[in-house]
Amino acid sequence: MFPCLLGLLALHPLFAAPADRGPNAATAQHAPLPVLSQAAATQPVATQQIMLPSAPSIAAPQLTFFPHPDNTRIWISGQEDTIYQMHFNFHSPYQGANSFTAPFQYKASEVATLMLGYQLRATPRYETDLLYDEENAGGRGLSQAFGLAGFTNLDVVRNPNLGLTPYVARAEWHQTFGLTDEMVPQQRGPLALATQVPVRRLDLRIGKMTLPDMFDVNAVLSDSHLQFMDWSIDNTGAWDYAADTRGYTYATVLEYQDRVWAVRYALALMPTVANGITLDWALRRARGQNAEFEFRKGLLPGHEGRIRLLAYGNNAHMGLYRDAVQAYQAGTTPTPEITSVEKFGALKYGFGVNVEQSITKDFELGGRFGWNEGQHESFAYTEVDQTFVIGGRYLGNSWHRPADNVAVAFNTNAIKKDHQNYLKLGGLGFLLGDGRLNYAREDIVEAYYNVHAWKGLYYALGDTWIAHPGYNQDRGPVDVQSVRMHIDF
Repeated sequence: MFPCLLGLLALHPLFAAPADRGPNAATAQHAPLPVLSQAAATQPVATQQIMLPSAPSIAAPQLTFFPHPDNTRIWISGQEDTIYQMHFNFHSPYQGANSFTAPFQYKASEVATLMLGYQLRATPRYETDLLYDEENAGGRGLSQAFGLAGFTNLDVVRNPNLGLTPYVARAEWHQTFGLTDEMVPQQRGPLALATQVPVRRLDLRIGKMTLPDMFDVNAVLSDSHLQFMDWSIDNTGAWDYAADTRGYTYATVLEYQDRVWAVRYALALMPTVANGITLDWALRRARGQNAEFEFRKGLLPGHEGRIRLLAYGNNAHMGLYRDAVQAYQAGTTPTPEITSVEKFGALKYGFGVNVEQSITKDFELGGRFGWNEGQHESFAYTEVDQTFVIGGRYLGNSWHRPADNVAVAFNTNAIKKDHQNYLKLGGLGFLLGDGRLNYAREDIVEAYYNVHAWKGLYYALGDTWIAHPGYNQDRGPVDVQSVRMHIDF
């Protein structure tokens, strides 16, 4: 299977004969460790906390093509991520408009991001950062990213008609308000430019961003560019976080940090329609609210770890699956149609539990559980009402490759009865719809090996096995193979 994908990789411009790549050639995004969004990644703010990682047993390799010094007010970096995926024919007695299609197929996606930052005020206690990211996303996902609740490529933009035009991914004002003169080190990165921060502080962020920059971060299960690629492994699938179809929104985030705990709150704009690109600026009728508590202490004595408790509530122009089914049964619509019963003031809410735990100096575990009420339509992220995921990552120190890692994760997703009935009777969600449904949980196993090739160049081979794609036990299982190339500038 993998030789086929390696052949496809050879078609990538970086491996072809030299040629003029043109003005739209991707340049890049990312920093080495956890993620940012559905189409981008850098190290999430919530991981850039008090303590830096312990030194590896051998000399640390260079992880980017260009150095990023600490003694400057300016931050300039970039990253590029290319993912090739394919699957062979799988069992499928029928399929619908939003099915994951059964015949052999392969697709490629690409995301490139330029990340800029400037320390407007470099006083550690009252730090002010201006952050700006420009991004473009191209290519396609398998089946145009339809048919799977836990889709196999987080880089894919779920609207194939948006094109390759670059767009503003982030434009943030970040302000720190120190509550003490006691300082602790912080790893500098594209989302936080200070190298020292007050141990107790308030952080305020205002502007365009993606909520997974700060919320639901997990050191094992958050980075689609250097770790897992599946949507419902890299984020809590049942967290229908406020975002447009690219994964971004305008928001205000207020965070309090203390020695071993933190609490954060976000107020964000919701899309006007499910999976839409346009955001609703009328906060009185549409808004996403998120709150998270983080406790930085391991479950095992003497081993580092974190626990995060997340709750969210979305108000938007949403419908109830039960109302759509009743309208269909009454003859109002030819099939259940969720958009026909949407109303302003609808509330969708849920919660999540996120755990990461160090077992040895090279082995870490991560896990999540998520739930939402499931009666209102899935609106912004994916069609999951309940999810559980557990995964482990092993670093390559023991075979003298400290920047390599190998990992495996298991994820199981579910939807509630009203959602099941809607799909069973032929309704379409913004991702799912086989025309009928013989319900079962969607189970996913993903494994990868990520190779640090040279400086900021990384490759990964991955495999994702999915039972009951789109919650339908009449179809599948399907096995998706992946090759990923990632560049950090």
